[in-house]
Amino acid sequence: MEIITKISKQTIKIAVIGELDANSAISLDRVIRKAIQDEFYKIIIDCEELEYISSAGLGVFISYIEEMKTHHGQFVFIKMKDRVYNVFKILGLEKLITILPSFEEAKKVLHEN
Repeated sequence: MEIITKISKQTIKIAVIGELDANSAISLDRVIRKAIQDEFYKIIIDCEELEYISSAGLGVFISYIEEMKTHHGQFVFIKMKDRVYNVFKILGLEKLITILPSFEEAKKVLHEN
């Protein structure tokens, strides 16, 4: 399940809850595709309640990285649990994706007040 909150004209926050696996990745992909179509290019991914992420879940984010950069946007992940962070780290994704501890820090990185 995802909860979407509009932050500004180009920024939204998506809270990903529970497990992000092959089944839930499909709905997340739809949410992100719609956000990009609506010109939200700065997306904060709130991982506070994310318990598990599969390769399919990771693939959703990876598939949009270049498109986000093309529009001067990015994903910023916040409040990631250690077990989820370890998956990103093992794959070297922490070098491609910004991961921060708080919403306030994400807003600063994205230049949102």
